[in-house]
Amino acid sequence: MKFLLFTLVTRVPDPITGRLPGTRERLRNVIEQAGIAEELGYDGFAVGERHEDPFLSAAPPVILSHIAAVTSRISLFTAVTTLSLLDPVRAFEDYSTLDNLSGGRLELIIGKGNGSAQAELFHVTTDDQWDRNREGYELFRELWASDSVTWSGRFRPELRAAKALPRPWQPRIRVWHGSATSRDSVELAARHGDPLFSANVTNPIEPYADLVRHYRERWEFHGHKPADALVGAGTAGFHVARTSQEAADVFRPIFQARLALARELGLPVVFETLEDFLTRSSALVGSPEQVIDKVGRQHELFGHEVTHLAADRDGRSEIQHRDSLELFQAEVAPELRRRFHSRPLATNTATDNDIPVRPPTEYDLDSHGELVRTETSGVAP
Repeated sequence: MKFLLFTLVTRVPDPITGRLPGTRERLRNVIEQAGIAEELGYDGFAVGERHEDPFLSAAPPVILSHIAAVTSRISLFTAVTTLSLLDPVRAFEDYSTLDNLSGGRLELIIGKGNGSAQAELFHVTTDDQWDRNREGYELFRELWASDSVTWSGRFRPELRAAKALPRPWQPRIRVWHGSATSRDSVELAARHGDPLFSANVTNPIEPYADLVRHYRERWEFHGHKPADALVGAGTAGFHVARTSQEAADVFRPIFQARLALARELGLPVVFETLEDFLTRSSALVGSPEQVIDKVGRQHELFGHEVTHLAADRDGRSEIQHRDSLELFQAEVAPELRRRFHSRPLATNTATDNDIPVRPPTEYDLDSHGELVRTETSGVAP
């Protein structure tokens, strides 16, 4: 199993001190978190995309490019890229640039996005967001695969033998389809033979498990081999400590702050108490043994190979946060990796325990001085 640290870059008061961080401070903290994730051996770091308060994650390719510059190994995820809001050509240009800068460490999770602000900022509504997401993705994948694209659709001007630059480092990028409740996203993923990433955050895990089952059914319907289906799953909260009581005590103010914010924003409250939240949600809060057991029970329902964990400190001290991340990597991750096979992330992060992948593509000059693709020998490092 692979493990990502994930952030939506929320900017909210500290649950303990009440202090509101500055924008630059909060963004710099995300870069630091990504560095810690790589240092401790996590497999990936994911940045979401939102376009309203209290989020600062409106530009994931910018944040991830900065992370690419200060890391060398960790895979870089979007969670999610809201293709329903973006010009697919511009999205391709941004992410192809990032793919080159990172040396092929990019993986995308796409989705329609949510929140009322997108209707105001982008004039994208519930009436057309699914169609925009589907059309944007299908053009995006054509642009990634081909140097010359002729295309027409509903939501942007047509293209005639268009060449979008720069050309990507990875000849074929893995694109996950993020979904909380929508069968539209599941159908799009299954039809194209793409992996699914279940949000698995807001509600109890049962409706998410139903969606994953539907994905596997549709995967087979579209003629794909069952064993090739690939699933990731999120978590609603994360803190590992030596004892379950210590973990719950540390996480309690975090839960209470989230509950208060949800009520302030008029969002539905699913879990009224911390105890209910820890029992019925996907949160991984407890001792190493408890977390291993809970992931195992979730795996029985999801069959997932990738899990995302909250990257943010959320009011915990730096020592508490660091200790939790280290304890997970020392005692939880090794056991879960042993139990549950997972395929490699991105082209250049394969290990001896992973299946072989195509080596990264490089560029060289031919006899006429033109750039041509050349492949490195052997399996990607």
